Amino acid sequence: MTADGDKSQVPPPGDEIDRLIHEPARYLIMAHLYVVESADFVFLLHQTGLTKGNLSSHLRRLEEAGYVVVEKKFVERIPRTLLSLTAAGRAALEAYRLRMQQLLGSPPGR
Repeated sequence: MTADGDKSQVPPPGDEIDRLIHEPARYLIMAHLYVVESADFVFLLHQTGLTKGNLSSHLRRLEEAGYVVVEKKFVERIPRTLLSLTAAGRAALEAYRLRMQQLLGSPPGR
């Protein structure tokens, strides 16, 4: 709802934006993962500018939602964490993007 009480900008029930993705850090993580098959933790750390703890926390939330797969393995005895979007994560990000385009596509009153 807008400050003057106009309800026309509020999405109808059941048509809300995905609040999990709407959080800026999680959106940034998902956007980076959307354009690659997979990425490692260090790459995302540098791309997002988040701290290790903050990135881990957001990844955990995305993993719990079924949007991200976290795979931990060793490469030449060095631990490596690979991350990728699931099919559900890709679909959720696409739906989020389309919903935001609908909301932002034209100014109110046009």
